[in-house]
Amino acid sequence: MDTGGVQLSGHAATEGHFLGRTRELKELRADIERAGLDTISGRKAPRARVLLIAGRPGSGRTALAEELVRQVAGRYPDGVLRARLAEPDGTPVPVERAARDLLAALDVPAPAGADEDELAALLREALAQRRALLLLDDAAGAEQVDALLPDAPQCLLVAVSSGPLTGIADVRPCTLGGLDTKSALELLTRYTGSVRITVDPRSAEGLVEACQGEPAALTLAGGWLAARPQAAVADLGRQLNAESDEGSPLSRVFGLVHAALPASAARVLRLLCLAPAGLADPHTASALAGCSVDAARTALDDLTALGLLRVVDSPLPQYEIPGCLHPLLRAAAEAHDRPADLQLARARMLERTVRLLQSCRAITETDSPQAREKLQGMPRGLRFPTPRAAADWLSVRRPALLASARLAVADGELDTLARRLMSQLVRAMVAHVGTRAAAPDLYGVHQLVLDVAERRGLPREKAAALLNLADVDARTGRTAEALVRYRAALDAGREANDPYAIGRAMESVGGAHLELGDYERAADWFGRALAQRLARDERADAARLYGRIATAHTYAGRYGEAQRAWRAAAAGHRKNGDVAAHARALSELARVQEYAGRPEDSLRTCQEAVEWATRAEDTRLQAAVQLRLADTLERLGDPAAARLHRRAAERILEEEPADGDTGPAQPEHAANTCEIRSTSAEG
Repeated sequence: MDTGGVQLSGHAATEGHFLGRTRELKELRADIERAGLDTISGRKAPRARVLLIAGRPGSGRTALAEELVRQVAGRYPDGVLRARLAEPDGTPVPVERAARDLLAALDVPAPAGADEDELAALLREALAQRRALLLLDDAAGAEQVDALLPDAPQCLLVAVSSGPLTGIADVRPCTLGGLDTKSALELLTRYTGSVRITVDPRSAEGLVEACQGEPAALTLAGGWLAARPQAAVADLGRQLNAESDEGSPLSRVFGLVHAALPASAARVLRLLCLAPAGLADPHTASALAGCSVDAARTALDDLTALGLLRVVDSPLPQYEIPGCLHPLLRAAAEAHDRPADLQLARARMLERTVRLLQSCRAITETDSPQAREKLQGMPRGLRFPTPRAAADWLSVRRPALLASARLAVADGELDTLARRLMSQLVRAMVAHVGTRAAAPDLYGVHQLVLDVAERRGLPREKAAALLNLADVDARTGRTAEALVRYRAALDAGREANDPYAIGRAMESVGGAHLELGDYERAADWFGRALAQRLARDERADAARLYGRIATAHTYAGRYGEAQRAWRAAAAGHRKNGDVAAHARALSELARVQEYAGRPEDSLRTCQEAVEWATRAEDTRLQAAVQLRLADTLERLGDPAAARLHRRAAERILEEEPADGDTGPAQPEHAANTCEIRSTSAEG
């Protein structure tokens, strides 16, 4: 399970796997039904009821929450939403990320780059008319839960935490201790079989007492016994009693289990503390340990049998490191492995991830001989058989991939690998998902790129990251914020002496001013960008910029300047051989001529535009120009001719093939995602 991820489902626990906690379940269900303070005082409850299950990691608090959800989920027809609010190392998950994933589970679009308050408001709005159940696991504090709490009394929120949620009204915690002896013995029996428990019940009860009834400790104890069919329960009890009394029962049992593992398996286990988001697959374990993928898969399965890992319900092999074991794994790694070895393992894992992302992207470029050659040059184990298999891997591993990027940047010592990883992650996501659909994830990646660029003093990458972030801001209506970033990107581009970034930034500054209604500044910035394009003899971009200048003048009502700019644009496109763009520029010139009160000139320009649109074989453009010509003729007092041109436009559209609809055309100024460019990034 992703530390920040969520899923929408019905029942998450399976009946028959849960043990004990009868009293706690009864109390929790009663809490759902009891009248709240608002109801008692005669007011309508303004928010969802909150149930809190509090306990130490390893106490079975998540299992209890899942069982409660399984029992009451039928009352909530809009489903169960799950989110985990802490990373494996205990770092709180930002509310923005949790809210975004919850909205995704509800199929509610959330704008990329939106802040915590905006996303929390969207979530509350989405749940206002729903009857849903939220399970927030591993909450680090009341602030996280409060931000995600629906303003919908028909919803229920179940929170799992180590302590109280001070500040949230009307919450009574269900605090967990150990399992009762009967349930604890049954848990051991599932691993050992009944014989070893029944032949020596006193030793079994002593083992339960030594573990203080803690489910996680009992699970590891059961796994240790299951791996040693000839060992008696008393043998494990004696070894535990011989251990120092320091530490929790879980840490003492873990120490025994770890010490009894073969050296290679123990090393794999320790290195899993480096697995991003607490999720590992055979490739991750293979890279960390420096062994083959098959050997890593065998080790992961063996560790799962011992209760040290959990298999994730996933179409691809994936394993979850229990959160309660993460600090123990890290402590064991720091005690047994040198820091340099841990850093090398982390670097191997990131390098493997980069190569998998390269393969994931290359499989989509089936028409590129270079991509095919590069793909064939990769080891067979890193190649995906089909684009669908690559897309499935990218989807399943998405939480871990994004966590890899965050961890690599936070590390600070592997910035070169981090930059390569983020570059390949962006390319793979764009190839499989598309820029617009991947924008929320890409926004976070570009922020990480900006962090590294600023830390390392890389102005070219800083400019690229700022342009990408500003583009998303502009698309989602945060134009003022986008303008600030475009100006910063221009400064970074100038520092790097990067003509591409400078030109893009100047044009984008003009576009932001245009959106804000400051047409004079927009025309000025477009003019600066045009001067740069002309100096570099970039004729196609220069012709396009003439059109943008004309648009700014048109909005400002300066029709003379607009006509001159459109004529320059039309001449540029004609000289470049772009027939369709030439026809569009003439069509826009005709529009401005009409605005300027020159209908005869507009008519002649429209007729010329029709001729060029016909040469371009652009049926939509032909129809649009025919309609504009009809409007002009009608204003000139020739309705009969206007009707003829309208009918011509209708015939053109009727004859257009059904599959010719490729969706709405992108505006001229729409820019593609600015590639993260680095001398170390691989293509």
